[in-house]
Amino acid sequence: MKNVMLYAYTHYNLGDDLFIKTICERYPNTNFLLLAPKGYCKTFSNLNNLKIINSDSLLFRGSKLIATTFNKKKLFYSYLARKCHLQIYAGGSLFIQHDYWKEEYKNVQAMSKMKIPFFILGANFGPFYEQSFLHAYYKIFFHLTDICFRDHYSYSLFKELPNVRLATDMIFQLEPICLNKANQSVIISVIKPSIRKSLQGYDEIYYNKIREITLHFLKEGYDVTLMSFCEYEQDHEAIKHILAPVSKHYINHIHTFYYKNNLEKALKLISSCTFVVATRFHAMILGWLYQKSVFPIVYSSKMTNMIKDVNFQGNYTQFHELETLEAETVYQSMSSNRIDVTEQIMKAKEQFIKLDTYLETEN
Repeated sequence: MKNVMLYAYTHYNLGDDLFIKTICERYPNTNFLLLAPKGYCKTFSNLNNLKIINSDSLLFRGSKLIATTFNKKKLFYSYLARKCHLQIYAGGSLFIQHDYWKEEYKNVQAMSKMKIPFFILGANFGPFYEQSFLHAYYKIFFHLTDICFRDHYSYSLFKELPNVRLATDMIFQLEPICLNKANQSVIISVIKPSIRKSLQGYDEIYYNKIREITLHFLKEGYDVTLMSFCEYEQDHEAIKHILAPVSKHYINHIHTFYYKNNLEKALKLISSCTFVVATRFHAMILGWLYQKSVFPIVYSSKMTNMIKDVNFQGNYTQFHELETLEAETVYQSMSSNRIDVTEQIMKAKEQFIKLDTYLETEN
């Protein structure tokens, strides 16, 4: 059996945890090592081919501090992957130009200098604001084994490189679960806007609008669940602010769901609803995958790019349009916002075309 060092965003984000699940389930005869908090042992207790390297341990934190201080990151990553045949960096928004992007760049640079194959799967590129950011990653990507972007825009930035490919989001490749009979319920995935620089100043506008939409569906006889995809990114804080002014008459009819280790439960919750109001990118993807009507609230260009790529013709809104959005418009979208993603389910397999040859799978 081959050993693979798997890197991912390990902050208990539902979307990113689904990347880990998808990859490990696709290659059951491969051993994966994942650098993650100890709690991930519980999250993926059913994956016998995944071993967690505890990033919470004093030994790990001390080693990483020393490597960072003395500019020995290559040595650090070499040690992590010392018994591995290849590396995979899997995730969505891996390459964003934020305030600390240079530190993340150094991490990817150190990983890329290993003398084993290195794959990047499932990512989009950006947003970015300076050409120097693009050029810095171009230099790294040039030397990698395989890079597969999930949207046309990201692919177009690097399409001249022979190792760069395009395939839609790998979560479309999730193994089907037994779809529950849809009940009279609505899932609303929420975010805290202000943790993103581009959305600072939108918190109250967003919370007020989500509250308005929630109450509208309650009055129409629907159960509503406010869903947190990531505590680390303060989705739970958003739920708290949304619910704070709601009267007791309504509060008892609003459900909440907080994702952390309960991945299968989260998937079953979405699969059994009637309608998804999706601020989270993967709430949108999962809604489509489970054949639900979906109303996207677009907070990032990655959502806009995916909406264009799949030719979604339904209603959606951007953050700058929230104040004028009518709750009734969202409600009426239940009858028109479905999309057939059969093509995407097939194309998502292409994320793994190159990796398949290395791991000798017959999938």
